[in-house]
Amino acid sequence: MAKVSVLIVDDAPFIRDLVKKALRSQLPGLQIEEAINGRKAQQMLSRTNFDLILCDWEMPEMGGLELLQWFRAQPGKEAVPFVMVTSRGDKENVVEAIQAGVSDYVGKPFTNDQLLSKVKKALHRAGKLSLLQGPQAPRPSSGIAQDSVANLTGGRKVEAPAPAPATRPPAAPAEKPAPTPAAQSVRGQAQFRLAGEQFACVIKTLSLRDALVVVRRGERIPQLFEIGVLDLEQESDKSIARINAYVYAVAALEAKMDSEWVKVTLKFVDQDPEKLDYLSRLIASGTAQQHYSPGA
Repeated sequence: MAKVSVLIVDDAPFIRDLVKKALRSQLPGLQIEEAINGRKAQQMLSRTNFDLILCDWEMPEMGGLELLQWFRAQPGKEAVPFVMVTSRGDKENVVEAIQAGVSDYVGKPFTNDQLLSKVKKALHRAGKLSLLQGPQAPRPSSGIAQDSVANLTGGRKVEAPAPAPATRPPAAPAEKPAPTPAAQSVRGQAQFRLAGEQFACVIKTLSLRDALVVVRRGERIPQLFEIGVLDLEQESDKSIARINAYVYAVAALEAKMDSEWVKVTLKFVDQDPEKLDYLSRLIASGTAQQHYSPGA
C-alpha cells in the first residue's frame, strides 16, 4: 500500500482524469482515490484517512466549502492539507475559504506544473513529501493557507475560526433542468480563460453540452484538449457562471491562411445541476453578456 494518499473531489470526470494523470506522472507513489461530489467525499473521509484532499468548489449535493467546513470540525483533521481546485479566484471567495481552514488553492484553468507545485508544497508542509521523493525533512505547518492570499488581503492575517460543533444539515439536491434541444444562437460576448492566458470571445451557439465561440487570432490560439473556464453573465439578472470546458475543435473562420478570426468549439465538463440550469436560462434568453472587459 502506498505511504501517501490523496482524495480528488470533483463532479467533472475530465478534471479528475487530468489531475490523476498529472499526479501519477510526477508522484507515482501516491495512492489516489476520487469522489464525484462533496457528499460522496464526506462518506469516504468518515471512514478513511487521507494525507491530502484536492477539492472543487462548485459541486452538486455538497460543495467544496461546505465539505471543508465539515472536515475541519472533525477531531484531528485541523492540519490535514485541503487544497481547493476552483475557478473562484475572487478575493471574497478566497478569504471565505481561508476562514474555513483551507490550506491552499489552485485556480482553474491550471497547468500541470501549477498543480504539482501546490501539491508538493502541501505535502512538504505536512511532512509527507519525503516519503515520496527523498529523505529531506519537511517543515510542519498548521495547514492553513495564509501566505497564498497575502496579496489579496493586503498582508492582513485572516484568522481561521474555531471548528463548528456540529455539521449543517444536508442540502436538498437541485432539480435537473428540463432537456434543451439543439444548440441555440446566443448573442453576446464572454471570456474563455486558459492557464496564464485569456481570450475575449463572441458566442455563436450555446447548448447544455458545448459552445461555439469566435476568438481573435493572436500570438497563439487555443490548443486541442486544453482545459479552461468560460465566464458567462446573464443580462437579465447579471448572474455569473464559470463553466469548466475543454477545447474540442479549432478552425479558421475564413477560408484563408491569414484568417484573423478562429472558431473554437468548447465541450463542457461540469455536472453541477445549478450550472446546467443557468445554461438553460441563458439559452432561453438568447443573450450572454461580457463578464470581463476584453483585451486590446
